[in-house]
Amino acid sequence: MIPLRRPTSVPRPDPAHPADRPGPGRLPRRAVHRAFQRSLNGAAAALLRLRPSTLRGRLALVALVTTIVWVGLLTVGFNLALAAKLRQQADDVLRTRTAAVAATVDVSPGDDLNVRETGDDAPLDLGIWIYRGTTPVERPPAQPALQAGADALARRGSGFADVTQSSSWRLYALPIDAHGRQVGTVVASVGLDAYRLSARSALVGSLGLALLLVGGVHLLTRGIVARALRPVTAMSDQASRWSRHGTAQRFGAQSGTRPRPTELAALAANLDQLLDRQAALLRHEQQLTAELSHELRNPLARITAETDWLTARPRNTAELADSHAAIAAAAQRMRQICDTLLSQARQESAAEAGTAPGRCEVGGVARAMAAGAGAGAGAGAGGGAGAGARPGAGALAGAGAGAVAGARAAVPSPGPVHVTVTGSAYAGATPEVVERILAPLLDNARRYAIRAITVECGAAPNGQVRVDVADDGPGVPAQDAEAVFEAGRRLRPDDGHEGAGLGLPLARRLARAAGGELALLPTAPNAGARFRLTLPPG
Repeated sequence: MIPLRRPTSVPRPDPAHPADRPGPGRLPRRAVHRAFQRSLNGAAAALLRLRPSTLRGRLALVALVTTIVWVGLLTVGFNLALAAKLRQQADDVLRTRTAAVAATVDVSPGDDLNVRETGDDAPLDLGIWIYRGTTPVERPPAQPALQAGADALARRGSGFADVTQSSSWRLYALPIDAHGRQVGTVVASVGLDAYRLSARSALVGSLGLALLLVGGVHLLTRGIVARALRPVTAMSDQASRWSRHGTAQRFGAQSGTRPRPTELAALAANLDQLLDRQAALLRHEQQLTAELSHELRNPLARITAETDWLTARPRNTAELADSHAAIAAAAQRMRQICDTLLSQARQESAAEAGTAPGRCEVGGVARAMAAGAGAGAGAGAGGGAGAGARPGAGALAGAGAGAVAGARAAVPSPGPVHVTVTGSAYAGATPEVVERILAPLLDNARRYAIRAITVECGAAPNGQVRVDVADDGPGVPAQDAEAVFEAGRRLRPDDGHEGAGLGLPLARRLARAAGGELALLPTAPNAGARFRLTLPPG
């Protein structure tokens, strides 16, 4: 392809320069070169404008060019083969006639040539010359050019020759041998005008047929390509509409009674996967928003309660300091929640990229959480619900607890609940992620435990790290073992619990994002609940 160049300023011809000095009747050489370059650039720009922009047009153009090449080769080959065949036929006619005439010539002992006359030899005499040496014995009336060609071929003795004047002829010379030497020559001629007329007629017919074939193939190709691409266009438009409206319809369920071709079936499967990933991403964003609101309810409720407690009546300096510290701790808690979710997102990206995750000692994380929860619960143990009662962590634990609410009835604890943490193990997850996984488990255990909560850390049989969180409450029915992990689902919405049912689903998602799992282990009736968290070793 000829590259297009931006127009530049054309220098004026310099008469002093030899290349710019015009000769007689001609333009300067540089001017001719510039004009030729401009014409080439214009032709290249016209070809670029003619190039189709649609896939259908390009495929049709490729088919058209391929058809032109093949039909052109076939047409040229056919006409060359026909011309060779016609020439061969003319040569065979000449050989036959010269052989027939030579059979009527007798050679005397003195090398004289005697031609036997027969009654039907008139056709043989047309265009026949008989020479003794270079002297013609018999010759037909002929044009001067044809006679000169026959004489020249007789002097040569044998072979073919072509003569063209107002008409075209082909000559052939056959030697007459006697006594071991050539004594004469028979020359025959045949007109080539009829053969050439046949060749031209065949050329015109083949070119017309080639044009019809190329035009028909082009139109047929455009129609076939348009028909083949019509389902692709329809599927693309349909996928665009589905993605805008968030519908759950897919191409795999709409194949109908007619099966799709293999290529369209693969395209439909890829579009279905793309729509599924988009829907999953949308669900993930919605779930992340719900989980953020769920996780932020506890610290926001704490800040609201502290603010209400401060504004109820004047407080002394110690109470103000305690309240400010509680508000700061709740704000820090909110920051930790946001950082944890961001850390979890980075951990998912790192897992996809093959980067090593974080590392922490799960026993130490569980002990720190148990100690902090115990202090908060003690601070609010004797408080009431009135305006002057100081809000405690235990009073706020139910503001955003887990999905287990409603699956078992909350049992009021007759006394303080003791949390016991045993064992230690290093897991391949950051402390923030482990804390966010254990937080809803401990919240649910405190809500339903009677006297004790047990957290056991150790190694699982498959080499992973396990953390079991168990309580001595009423437990969870076996049929609800998976329902507690469904986001937003509460089996008993009228139990007085304000949870949104997102704590345990978030914990399971964080565990799976870290390469582990969270499950509810089966227990005996009224033997409490036992959740098992497994994480990769650190």
